[in-house]
Amino acid sequence: MSFYLTIDAEEATAFSIDASGRNADLCGSLDRNLILDTYGDVLTAAGRPVQPLSLRLQNEIPLGMGCGSSAAALLAGVLLANHFGELGWTGYQAMEEACRREGHPDNVAACWLGGMTVSAATHANPATIATACFANAGERSGWKLLLVIPGSSLSTEKARALLPETYSRADAVTNVQNTALLVAAFAQGRADLLRSAMQDRIHQPYRAAVCPLLRLLLPLGQSSKAESEQPSILGVALSGAGPSVLLIYQGDAKMVRQAVVDRLHGLEVELLEADISRGTTFEVTNVPFTNDRS
Repeated sequence: MSFYLTIDAEEATAFSIDASGRNADLCGSLDRNLILDTYGDVLTAAGRPVQPLSLRLQNEIPLGMGCGSSAAALLAGVLLANHFGELGWTGYQAMEEACRREGHPDNVAACWLGGMTVSAATHANPATIATACFANAGERSGWKLLLVIPGSSLSTEKARALLPETYSRADAVTNVQNTALLVAAFAQGRADLLRSAMQDRIHQPYRAAVCPLLRLLLPLGQSSKAESEQPSILGVALSGAGPSVLLIYQGDAKMVRQAVVDRLHGLEVELLEADISRGTTFEVTNVPFTNDRS
């Protein structure tokens, strides 16, 4: 999603953060700040001194809403350490370090590469990430994103705790098939595949109780109405672990927003429209750092 965390950083005599944008109070706190904690931890692990920084930070990513804010913060901390600690990592190595700290590559790889990204830790070496990105998926398809955000957040730890230890073979097979359909839908720009591809039996049924927006909005992605009688909503799913809900649609944004409002029956939410991001650039004191493997 085209929400960005923008940071200007320079060396200083003491740490400071001038934060603006979403959740500026949390982003600007020096206490338990994921960006600075990651920055210091990476440098300490590499045996480098922890140079204090002055950060000017502008945040567009909702915190605690299933939008990958922790992945962006982790990646920012690693990249700052790489630059100011002169670690010499490539962009891909920095991404792998952030993935290791996140515990999985899903959000970090998407944050770094943009587009529609698929990724996994390799079996032979879990610290190595295999990833592929359809960088121009949004431009080619013309699909748009609508994020529906509730009034309260949900921690990733709580959301993960709701999942069972095991799944039935039928549920596992269904999700494997739908995952393959989802990749094909983005690769070929096949809107007709999305409604089936975004059906989930692994995590959404177990998180629905603490993500009430999902139950209300999921029918919008499963409608049996004739195409001419419904807004052009192609799929509905939890955004990350929730509690926000993500809609993929094409066509009339006003019509889609009205369909969402009608389903919520007066429930107060925030609606954020976004495009599919083309990727991230990262600059520290005007020194460019590109997101390639070289």
